[in-house]
Amino acid sequence: MKSLLRGVAFAVLLAASPAVAQTPPNVLVVGQIAEPQSLDPHVVTAANDFRILVNVFEGLVRFGDGTLEIEPALATDWTISDDGLVYTFNLREGVTFHDGTPFNAEAVKFNFDRMLDENHPYYHTGPFPLSFFFGEIAETTVLDDYTVQFTLSLPFAPFMSNLAGTTGVIVSPAAVAEHDENFGRNPVGTGPFKFEEWQSNARVVVSRNDDYWGEPAGVEAVVFRPITDANTRVAEMLSGGIDVMVEVPPDNVAMFDTDPGFLVHDAVGPHVWYVMLNMREGPFTDVRIRQAANYAVNKDTLVNDVLQGTADVSAGPIPPAFNWAYNEDVGPYPYDPDRARELIAEAGIEDLSVTFYVTEGGSGMLDPIPMGTAIQADLEAVGFDVAIQTYEWNTFLANVNPGLEGKADMAQMAWMTSDPDTLPFLTLRTAAWPEDGGFNSSYYSNVDVDEMLDQARMETDFDVRAQLYKDVHQVVHDDAPWIFVANWKQNAVTTADVEGFALQPNFSLILSGVTKN
Repeated sequence: MKSLLRGVAFAVLLAASPAVAQTPPNVLVVGQIAEPQSLDPHVVTAANDFRILVNVFEGLVRFGDGTLEIEPALATDWTISDDGLVYTFNLREGVTFHDGTPFNAEAVKFNFDRMLDENHPYYHTGPFPLSFFFGEIAETTVLDDYTVQFTLSLPFAPFMSNLAGTTGVIVSPAAVAEHDENFGRNPVGTGPFKFEEWQSNARVVVSRNDDYWGEPAGVEAVVFRPITDANTRVAEMLSGGIDVMVEVPPDNVAMFDTDPGFLVHDAVGPHVWYVMLNMREGPFTDVRIRQAANYAVNKDTLVNDVLQGTADVSAGPIPPAFNWAYNEDVGPYPYDPDRARELIAEAGIEDLSVTFYVTEGGSGMLDPIPMGTAIQADLEAVGFDVAIQTYEWNTFLANVNPGLEGKADMAQMAWMTSDPDTLPFLTLRTAAWPEDGGFNSSYYSNVDVDEMLDQARMETDFDVRAQLYKDVHQVVHDDAPWIFVANWKQNAVTTADVEGFALQPNFSLILSGVTKN
């Protein structure tokens, strides 16, 4: 099987440059934005890598198709104690890893102990940068072969959504033992596809798992090709060298959308793009000036003209992808420069000179320089004097993450999360100011928001937790510590002969149901 798929992958590469290119039948070729860093799901943090891994690995639970709601996967059902501290999972029987070893409760315990226990024999195969998602696990206990129990140190409401994320998937203990620190080059899971090969800077190949416990995958294999340059990915798509292209440049979406040979896909994911405002010093210490900035910026023009419809206007810190926690009664600040001028006059602040940090590009930053200059023009139209300072991504983070005090009044930022807790907890609590180790570089502080966020993390009643986030959304919208700009609609293009493809709101690329005519 491996030799056959290697031959197929090689044929893909040979066919991928001239206009006569054609991908092999029953093999899906995906144009990725970069070479993966690793194929160990507990080690990686990049969405690019996760797009491969979600097809090879599974967790106890997963997000339902097209939603962020939790449903069974390797666990068939579960119970949660009344105090929210004990989670007991009944596991699916008869499941095997791709190496033929059994999936059971011992395998589950191995996975979480590997990430959390510094004394575990394979803890050294990390580091595990997202293991803090499970930091509240005090103990993982095997009750029997197909029952596993997690005991938490305190109630932690995001626990289930974190389990559904990529870091919560289960790897083969036998494969980790065999490959040790090289497991990231030899991944073994239980998913609908199994790993075949990784040819550096050329391809990662996965094949259909014929022993999969669920519905078999619709194609024989998937080839993930790293094509880092966006224009090259577009050219490959047009020439027939790939079947699927992710992260389509805004300038090219309309072209593909009007060509009957292609299908454009988009989906609203849990993404927030905003401009943080310095609330410790300068004009944005006054809520009227912060609200004025929100009224002054024409977000409709930003998402429709600059981003060419690849995003929606944001209304606050909770993205609409979290539909259960999103407050639909809170609308975006409308474009109203007259209202902005009124608020500025009411505040009586004459010096509206501000420094605006803009990055050249980075994770989920949505054409930051064109966006930054458009925001600058809108603010200056109502009386601000905006000086932009531009930095490459890592330098930008080095300036912004320690806080804006003494440096800037405004800074762009973007987050993609898997739970409504993550972004506000890390960026809006008083206890998350930079000097306390958080990412609240705006120095926003509201005791009511602090209390609601703390309560929401520990609240086990779903409806009560949802209402707490909706209330946080309303209060933060009114306090306006940020200019709320956009929620990115992730996009992809497929050829017309690809069927069953859909983007997921958690930025996964689930390919098991895809077929190719």
